[in-house]
This record gives sequence, C-alpha cells and structure tokens, in this order.
Amino acid sequence: MPHNRIPVTLVSAPRFLAALDPETALLRLPANTGHGHADGEQCPACAAQLDIRAQLFNLLEEARQGLRAPFSKVVVDASAVQDQARLVAALQGKLPAQALRDHAVARAFYLASEA
Repeated sequence: MPHNRIPVTLVSAPRFLAALDPETALLRLPANTGHGHADGEQCPACAAQLDIRAQLFNLLEEARQGLRAPFSKVVVDASAVQDQARLVAALQGKLPAQALRDHAVARAFYLASEA
C-alpha cells in the first residue's frame, strides 16, 4: 500500500475497541434507527448513515476545512451493523462507485484490518 493512504480498521464488536491516540478518527456506524421498519429492511435514511464511503469522505472534508483535527488512521465501530460484509466490500473497492467521492475515498483510504 502506498504510504500516503490512510489505514482503516473495521471493528465488529465493542470489546475490540481500544483507547485511540490523537491521530485516530473514530466513526461509529448506527444500528437501525427504529423509525418504523424492521432491522434489515431497506431504508434511504439508514442507508445514508451506513454509507462508509460517504462517512470517510466527510472526515476528509472536515479535516481539509479545519473543522476537525488532522488524522492518520481511522477506526470504524461497526458493531451495531448487521451487514458488515457490505462495509468490507465498499472499503475493498468491490462495490460500484456511486459518486465521485467514492473514487476520492478509494485513493485516500484502505482497509488495514478487521477486528
């Protein structure tokens, strides 16, 4: 992996979350919001919250604009997400890009590990 790419660790259970250093950004992906549908059903609002590429792009933009501290690593708490395989596929570039931001994320991040 090129050294300028940011490693992403996907955490599947809260017990694997460790103390984070100041250079690590934490993303917490939510479970079903409970707004009128069963877990696992497709919902545009829930899908937007679980779009890992959009979330990572937002992190990049916030750092670029000075709205958050710079970071060199990302930990994604996906312990509440049922379909973690889709998150892995998105981080590995196995899902089609939905927007130009997805290409920016693919150039900036890589899946370093799963815990």
